[in-house]
Amino acid sequence: MIDLKDKKILVTGGGGFLGGHVIRALLAHGAQEKDITVPREGEYDLRKEEDCTRAAEGQHLVIHLAAKVGGIGFNQTNPGELFYDNMIMGARVVHAAHRAGVEKILLLGTICAYPKFTTVPFKEENLWNGYPEETNAPYGLAKKALLTIAEAYRAQYHLDAIYLLPVNLYGPGDTFDERKSHVIPALIRKIADAKKKGDNAIEAWGTGRATREFLYVEDAAEGIVSALLRYDKSDPVNLGSGMEISIKDLVGLICRLMDYQGKIRWDATKPDGQPRRRLDVSRAEREFGFRAKTDFEGGLAKTIAWYHASLAS
Repeated sequence: MIDLKDKKILVTGGGGFLGGHVIRALLAHGAQEKDITVPREGEYDLRKEEDCTRAAEGQHLVIHLAAKVGGIGFNQTNPGELFYDNMIMGARVVHAAHRAGVEKILLLGTICAYPKFTTVPFKEENLWNGYPEETNAPYGLAKKALLTIAEAYRAQYHLDAIYLLPVNLYGPGDTFDERKSHVIPALIRKIADAKKKGDNAIEAWGTGRATREFLYVEDAAEGIVSALLRYDKSDPVNLGSGMEISIKDLVGLICRLMDYQGKIRWDATKPDGQPRRRLDVSRAEREFGFRAKTDFEGGLAKTIAWYHASLAS
């Protein structure tokens, strides 16, 4: 197990939604704030080799969270940008970490990397058994390539590179920008706007039959740091809650928590995305003792409260 005291840690994406929670988890596990480096946008462009080299210099550990990401609509509009930015960032960061002689690098993949049609719950050994859901494919394949990069650098250069596959995250500090947000923040914002305007109906994409799994962001951060400290194998590891919910039931739950009585109009001309998503989370518990702790309804309530507070401020 790694002792974080006096370890210099690079956290790409450390200024983002997940990154802030990961940094707090690192501090809780003994890291020193002065030893954590976050390459800020404007100072670093992780698509550029020289900026990755500068960021990795002198680091002991690297956590690569930085990503270009969005919801289904953003994915459909920006497939080339999503593929290029995520692919090039991953390759540059791993190569810079290797050249800097870091002790370990943790790479974050995505559930979008899994085949569109695969056995539920998703098992890590089935990751390569098919093509991702089409609207997610450019992003999912670019992030899946990180696993190949990790395996290649481990084989040739003995780089201790590990790879996690998280589900969709949610929680306080999430992105509520309607162009880039995922389903939970998008629904919270849409319902809040409808209540403010007095609208008696909202529109939701798809049929509502698709299912998703969600992980509270604080739980995800704890899982990431636990893997950094305790896991050293090349095998990918799922990171999730193991709980599956339909989009229809999710909408109903958020409406209830936000006391919204309006109708839901399903736009079946819009895509559902992948039909089902639920991970087999047994490997994470077995290998580094991770199990999600946050009750889904309680996590949603905290997220809604945070959003209302952010509007008030």
